[in-house]
Amino acid sequence: MSDLIILDGGLSNALEDRGHDLSDTLWSARLLRDAPSEIAAVHRAYYGAGAMVATTASYQASVVGFERAGIERTEAEHLITSSVRIALEVRDEFPGTLVAASVGPYGAMLADGSEYRGRYGVSSQVLRDFHGPRLELLAAAGPDLLAVETIPDTDEAEVLVELLRELDFPAWFSYSVEGDHTRAGQPLTQAFAIPAIDQVVAIGINCCNPTDVRAAVQTAVAASGKPAIAYPNQGESWDATARKWVGDGTGPADFAPSWVEAGATYIGGCCRVGPEDIRALATDLSGT
Repeated sequence: MSDLIILDGGLSNALEDRGHDLSDTLWSARLLRDAPSEIAAVHRAYYGAGAMVATTASYQASVVGFERAGIERTEAEHLITSSVRIALEVRDEFPGTLVAASVGPYGAMLADGSEYRGRYGVSSQVLRDFHGPRLELLAAAGPDLLAVETIPDTDEAEVLVELLRELDFPAWFSYSVEGDHTRAGQPLTQAFAIPAIDQVVAIGINCCNPTDVRAAVQTAVAASGKPAIAYPNQGESWDATARKWVGDGTGPADFAPSWVEAGATYIGGCCRVGPEDIRALATDLSGT
């Protein structure tokens, strides 16, 4: 497993399993203010399960989102950077591990499920104004890399890639996909070529059905020439009205060996994948 990097699983589901209600629009980002020690506990659980990377609680954390929730800008900026600080403090308990600062899509802030549809109907400048300051805040907080994740379409990807090039900070880049297309319907052969810049260390997919991963990984490697990253959810569907996952799913361990064969180097889980799933994943791949 020396060439593989085991990622963590979903932060929100692990927090819900600890008794937290995350049904409001801030989702897990609310606990950066209300219960930061609980976020630290989840990072600790994933590291303890064998994850080599902790992904910060900043996926849905943005100045705009916090301000809409009545939080002043200065505090909002502090909360965003605190997501990195919390993870770094836990990382220090597990030598050799990493922290990836989560950068979710614009649609996550809208809290209406549009991160699974893309094509928000806003200009590139709006996307740039939203993402730019947050990227700068997160990078300045000192994570090992950025996790640009759950990107639903190439329009948003192009804006983010331009910002990553300007920021000149290491990142991975992952799309949310359905079959061989982004959630917005663009071919993955086109999508995976966009983030193939020096600053991006791995390209792939997350928060998709596990059955879509193998083919997408093969396409990512061929289109980008970069190491591939794969961390799907359990295959359930997000009900944006009820704000919950519905349907049946399974953890990544059953599928992961085929992802490695396809070329995946960074492997973990997203929504509904918990510490025990990551433990099983790490165990199953230990001889790979």
